[in-house]
Amino acid sequence: MVAPPVMMPVPTNGRGHLNLATSIRSLRLRSGLSQRQLAGRMAVPRTYVSKIENEKATPTLSSLERLARALEVTVPELLSGGERSRQEEVSELMKDQFIAELLPFVSQLNGMQMSSILTQVRDLTVRPRRSA
Repeated sequence: MVAPPVMMPVPTNGRGHLNLATSIRSLRLRSGLSQRQLAGRMAVPRTYVSKIENEKATPTLSSLERLARALEVTVPELLSGGERSRQEEVSELMKDQFIAELLPFVSQLNGMQMSSILTQVRDLTVRPRRSA
């Protein structure tokens, strides 16, 4: 097992700095990994992953590279919170014929109309109507 990385304090100002912890947690959960599984892929203790996600430690550059590899993303994707993955998800969603046909009409609806349609869709899925 590789020696644990050096821990560095996290800036406490909270303004203008990248929220790396949220990005890492989001990508980890999106990949369906536990902290232990991610730590195993990185060859670091689980507590190190926990400290990063809880903003108790900031990963070193080499740890960022290992995190990205373990999460199967690039370092820029890791730093951007997986933004590329979200764009890919939207692209995938747009391949659905129903969604693609519905989208042009959504922009023409006001908030009340959108809420009404959403309620109707929920009702259809909760209480499916019998077909004749």
